[in-house]
Amino acid sequence: MTKNNLSLNISVFVFLFLGWYSVQTQADVDRNLAYPAADAELDAEDIAKQVYFANHFYAFSNFSIKRRGRTLSVLVNKAENGSPITIAVERHLNNNYDQDDAIRSRDLAIFHSGNLRGTGMLVTEYKNEKKSKDYMVWLPRLRKIRRFAQPRQEDAWGGSVFTFGDVTLRKPEDETHELLGRKKMRTCLGMMDELEGKLFRYTERVPERSCRQLDREVFGLKSTTKFKNWWYDYRISYVDTNSFADYRTLYYKNNRLIKIIDRDWGLVNTEGEGDPRALFWKYWYGIDLRTGLESLAVIPRKVVEINSNRKNSFWTERTLRKIKR
Repeated sequence: MTKNNLSLNISVFVFLFLGWYSVQTQADVDRNLAYPAADAELDAEDIAKQVYFANHFYAFSNFSIKRRGRTLSVLVNKAENGSPITIAVERHLNNNYDQDDAIRSRDLAIFHSGNLRGTGMLVTEYKNEKKSKDYMVWLPRLRKIRRFAQPRQEDAWGGSVFTFGDVTLRKPEDETHELLGRKKMRTCLGMMDELEGKLFRYTERVPERSCRQLDREVFGLKSTTKFKNWWYDYRISYVDTNSFADYRTLYYKNNRLIKIIDRDWGLVNTEGEGDPRALFWKYWYGIDLRTGLESLAVIPRKVVEINSNRKNSFWTERTLRKIKR
């Protein structure tokens, strides 16, 4: 393979995990967002911001989805009549920067399978909202670091059901929000039937579909996009009234259900102490009802590490250059 072809190939695939393993922030949703008081009356905007806080791991100084032996997190895509396609990756997020530091966060991802094996990405976000984020990619065959532009919200993440907007780029102000009331979860979360509960490469065993959310009280949050001619008109999310975990999101176009995304969340503070929003993803499951495409992202609990003692120097170009293929 020539250097030009290799560079093109990496350019095509480089954002496979960029959405999942990068952070997009805004001025009024950051690590300082307080957990609501017990007697607080939350409106739809308040709930949307709390959901954003939980999904961006702001309850932690740093958060890693690391490699433990042969166990890694994976993304699996399966067409309606196709075979599962798998990509494995580790990720390290750092929110622990001083108040006067120009950096807000840094996120490092390392790929461990397929054509991207040995590729690394470092995403830097600055506190200055007008300053663009840095997306640096280590290309192991070229032994070089390249910079790439931010993907679009509507782009598919890794060829999956999930878009970059679904995973990380959508901000609360990109939509108008309406509180539909409260209800209880009455169904288990979705799962890829072919893989459920089975041994699978990198993950050891794929989880069974989660039913722990049954009878949990959730907010119904309707979010209508502000973008014209968008791929969906509105979405309805079921949000835990205590932790703000968004268990299920239903997407509608012309009042027809077109896509479902389910998220199984794990609680770090199992004894009931600390911030209820200190959560981690166990798995995501999505299905596009128009095409039958299914996607599953699995994060085994054993690979999750929270608030490690790594120095900020770990999240630098030097670490990218040390990645082994």
